[in-house]
Amino acid sequence: MTKKQIEETCEQLVTPIIDEFGFELVDVEYVKEGSTYYLRVYADKEGGITIDDCVSITKLLNPKLDEYEKEFKDPYILEVSSPGLLRPLKKDKDFSRNIGNLLEIKLFKKNDVIDSKEFEAELLSFTADTITVVTDEDVNVTIERSDIALCRQAIEF
Repeated sequence: MTKKQIEETCEQLVTPIIDEFGFELVDVEYVKEGSTYYLRVYADKEGGITIDDCVSITKLLNPKLDEYEKEFKDPYILEVSSPGLLRPLKKDKDFSRNIGNLLEIKLFKKNDVIDSKEFEAELLSFTADTITVVTDEDVNVTIERSDIALCRQAIEF
């Protein structure tokens, strides 16, 4: 299985578990760090997810993943956790929840309008393919989502 197929399979297996608890599935990622593969499931709920919640999800998900052990090829470590305060915005519901909020945006390459790969801007709107933001200089910019390396809510101090 490819990385994407492993992530999709895990998402299909964990979604009913997450739904049963009334949680939100934030993301699933399969990454290699050093010589170790990690299958990470990020879940959340109103008021924040607890360690006990993560343990419950892990206990129900592990046996389901064991059925795919041969297809995954490489051994991995399963981690179920909160997405954290600096969680990236990836899905439409993430962008919807952040309309009007200040975002930290990192692009793969400089935008034609903004002469920087990293900047903060307020999210005005989004589509399946783009986001539209307004910068501190009151410049509206539409950015292809495929050009975004990282987008998350900016933390203001």
